[in-house]
Amino acid sequence: MSFRGQLIQLPPNRVWRTYQGGRTLDHLGGALALADSHFPEDWIASTTRATNPAREHLVEGLSSVRLGHDPTPHDFAQLLASDPAGFLGTTHAARFGASPQLLVKLLDPSIRLHFQVHPTAAFAQKLLSAPSGKTEAYHILAVRDDLPHPPYLYLGFQRPPTRETLRRMIEAQDIAALEACFDKIPVNVGDTLIVPGGVPHALGPGLLLAEIQEPSDLVVRFEFERGGYVLPESARFMGRGLDFCLDVFDFTPWPHERIRLEAFCPPRRRRALGPDSHQDDLIGPERTPCFRVRKSHVRGPVTRNESECFIGIVTAGAATLTVGGEAHSLRPFDKFFIPAALGPWQLAPAPTVELLECYPPAT
Repeated sequence: MSFRGQLIQLPPNRVWRTYQGGRTLDHLGGALALADSHFPEDWIASTTRATNPAREHLVEGLSSVRLGHDPTPHDFAQLLASDPAGFLGTTHAARFGASPQLLVKLLDPSIRLHFQVHPTAAFAQKLLSAPSGKTEAYHILAVRDDLPHPPYLYLGFQRPPTRETLRRMIEAQDIAALEACFDKIPVNVGDTLIVPGGVPHALGPGLLLAEIQEPSDLVVRFEFERGGYVLPESARFMGRGLDFCLDVFDFTPWPHERIRLEAFCPPRRRRALGPDSHQDDLIGPERTPCFRVRKSHVRGPVTRNESECFIGIVTAGAATLTVGGEAHSLRPFDKFFIPAALGPWQLAPAPTVELLECYPPAT
C-alpha cells in the first residue's frame, strides 16, 4: 500500500477507562452534546490494545487512520506491517519490526485519577513476560476553566510508607493515609513531566494533556473506587496479588527538589527550522530510552524532510501542511503521523503554530 506523498491523518479513537472525563474531547471532536463519561481518552496512532475490566470481549485502543484526504479508514497496525521500513524507518524496523514502540494519548480527566503505579520495562520483561513496561510523560495542553483549585498532580511519595504500612493502607483502603504520602505538585499549561516506571502517581482533575508512554496498558491501581465506580479485582493488580505488586513500587522519597530536577523537563533548544522558527528537545535519551519528545515553534514557512517517523499534535496556532501537492489545514489539537520515508513537506503557519512531536526510542 503506497503512502508516499500522503500525510497520515489521525481521527479520534476514544477508549473506555475506569475514571470519568472526556467533555473537552467531545468538544474537539465536534459533538453537539458535551458530557464527561467513561471515555476520557483518545489513543493516537495506537497499535496497543486497551485492557478494560468486563470489556475483554471488545477490541479497544487500536487506531484507524486516513491516508491524505481519502476518507477510507485503514487499520494502523496493518498499514505499518505493509512497509515497516517506509513508515517507521529502516533502522527502527530492523530492531523492532512493525511495532512503533510508542503510544500517545490525549487524556481529559474530570476527576482525580486512581492512585496507581506502572512496572518498569525490566520488571515487565522479567516477571510479566511483557515486552514493555510503562514509563510515561505528560505535556499539559490546557486546563478547564471551572476548576475550584489550581491544577495539580501527585508524583512519587514525598513521605514514603514502609512496605508493610503501604500494604495495610491498600488492604484497608485508607485513602486519607495514602493521600498523606503525597503532596500536590502544581502544574501549568506547557509543562512537561516524566514519570518513570515504579513511581506512584495520580493525575488531578481538569487537565487536558498529551501522554507519551511505552506501548503497554500495565497498571497497578491501589485505590479501588473513584467517581462511584469500584474496580473489580481483575483491574487492580494486573491479575496478580498485592504482594507481587508491592515489588513494583519505588519507595524512595521524591521531595520537591527531586521532582524539579528529575520529573520536570524544561525545553532545550535543539535546532533552527528557519529564520524565526526552531525546535526544542523536551525529553531525550538522557531522560529515558523509551521515547523522545520535541516541540517545534514555527513563525514562518518552513520545509522539512525527516528521516524519522513521529506523531504530531498541534498545541497552539494553525497552519497549512502541504505534501505531495496536497494541502492540509491544521488547527489546535489536530493529530497526524509523519512516516520516516514521507519525503519533503512544507508548513505554512497562520501566523504561528506549535507542534508537539512524539518519537519512538532512539536507534
